[in-house]
Amino acid sequence: MTPAPRTPPLDLLGVGAGPFNLSLAALADGVPGLRTAFHEQRTAFHWHPGLLIEGATLQVPFLADLVSLVEPTSPWCYLNYLKTRRRLFPFYFAERFHIHRSEFDNYLRWVSTELPSTHFGHRVDAIAWDAGEGAFAVDFTRLGPDGETLGGGLTHARNLALGVGTAPYVPEPLRALAADPVPLVLHSAEYLAQRDRLLAARHITVVGSGQSGAEVLLDLLRSRPEGAEGLTWLARTPAFAPMEYSKIGLEQFTPDYTRYFHGLPQATRDRLLPSQWQLYKGVSGDTLGDIHDELYRRSLGGDWPDVTLTPGIEVTGASLTDSGRIRLAVEHGQQEARGSLTTDAVVLATGYRERPLDTLLAALDPYIVRDSAGRPQVDESQRLVLAPEIEGSVFVQNAERHTHGVGTPDLGLAAWRSAVIVNTLTGKETYPLPDRTAFTTFGLGTAEDRGGVPGRLAEERS
Repeated sequence: MTPAPRTPPLDLLGVGAGPFNLSLAALADGVPGLRTAFHEQRTAFHWHPGLLIEGATLQVPFLADLVSLVEPTSPWCYLNYLKTRRRLFPFYFAERFHIHRSEFDNYLRWVSTELPSTHFGHRVDAIAWDAGEGAFAVDFTRLGPDGETLGGGLTHARNLALGVGTAPYVPEPLRALAADPVPLVLHSAEYLAQRDRLLAARHITVVGSGQSGAEVLLDLLRSRPEGAEGLTWLARTPAFAPMEYSKIGLEQFTPDYTRYFHGLPQATRDRLLPSQWQLYKGVSGDTLGDIHDELYRRSLGGDWPDVTLTPGIEVTGASLTDSGRIRLAVEHGQQEARGSLTTDAVVLATGYRERPLDTLLAALDPYIVRDSAGRPQVDESQRLVLAPEIEGSVFVQNAERHTHGVGTPDLGLAAWRSAVIVNTLTGKETYPLPDRTAFTTFGLGTAEDRGGVPGRLAEERS
C-alpha cells in the first residue's frame, strides 16, 4: 500500500483566537499560498462577556476593527459585517464613531465563525522545536462543548503566533475571599453573571479607577434606590482622572511611538510605563460626566446620595466579620493613614495581566533570550528573540508591553501589528505600511533620518 503523502508544516500556527490573533488570521486569509491555523481552547468566541453592560461603548472608533487601518477593503472589516447584516443604512443614520461594545462582540464572533483557519475547542498543550522537521511540534487536545476531552493531535508549523490573551487580576490581599464562593467578592469580568446578587446586597464596594470600575459603578448607581445607594468607589490612583483623549496625546498609540519606545533602553522603558497610567488606566470623560450627572440629579432634593468616591486608597487586607460581612483594610498614601471599610460585596475592577507562557514554552525556555528582569526580549517585528538554532519565529501579541509600550493592548494597533507579522512571514511588503503615522516626532533622529532638512531635530554624532 502506498503511504499517504506527508502533510507539510503550516506556515503559521496561532495559539489563541482572541481579537489580536483574530486580526492576524483575517489578514493572513488574504495572502495566497499562506497556510495558517489558529487553535483556541474555548469552544466559541466571547469578548469580555461579563462587561457587555447595556449602553457601554468602545473607547476606540469602529475603524479599530481587525483589519481596516491596514486593509479597509478586506471582507473582514466592520463595515462589511454591517453590509452582510443589511445594517449599513441604520449605522449611517446613527452617526456612531464609537459603537456599542455588544455590537463589536457580535462582529468579532462573526469573523471567528466565518474564517476557515480558526479552530475552537483546540487546546494547545505543549510546544517544542523539531529540528528534523525544521518546524515547531505542537501537541493539542480537542475539546467537546462542555470541555470534555475528545482526542489529541500533533501538528507542525514553521512559525507560531502566541495570542493567549490576559487573565483577570485579583490583588493578593483579596485572593482568598475571591476564591471562596460564600462572600460576594468577584472580578469585574464576572459582573453581569453576578449582577442580580450584587443588587441585592446592602452595600457594594468597587475597587479600581479604570473604565471598567467606572462603568460598573455607574450601572449599579442607576439601579439603586435614591437615598439608599450604598456604594463606595475606591482607587489607588491619586484621582478619578479622565483617560488621555486629546488628538495629539493619542499619538502615543501610533506605530511611530511604538517604534520609539522599543528603541529606548530597558531601564528607561520600565521607568516610563508607570508614569503613563492615564493613557490606559483613566476613564472616559463621558463616563465620568455621566456619573457626576447621576449623583447631581440625586442631590436635587438637598440630601447627598449614599455614595463615597475616594481615590488614593490601597486595599491592604480583607477578612470576614462574625456577621459575614467583608472588612477591607485600607491605606491612604498621601495622608499616610490606615483605616477600614465594612461592606457586603466587592467588585474588583483591577484589570488584567498577561497569561504566563512558561508552561506552554517550557521546552523552548533554554533558547529564549531574556532581559535583566527575566522577561523575554521581543524584537521590532513582534518576535521572541531566540537562540540561532531555532530557525522558526515565535510572534507574540499583547505580551510585550515591556518592550513595545502602552499601545500593546490597544485595539487601534491590532491591524498594524498583524500586518507587521504577515510582512515578516512573507518576507515582502504584503501589506504596505506607512513610514509615518503621527504629527509628533518622538525623540531625536539622525540627520539621515531627517534628510538634512533645516529645522528638524537630529542627533549629533561625535
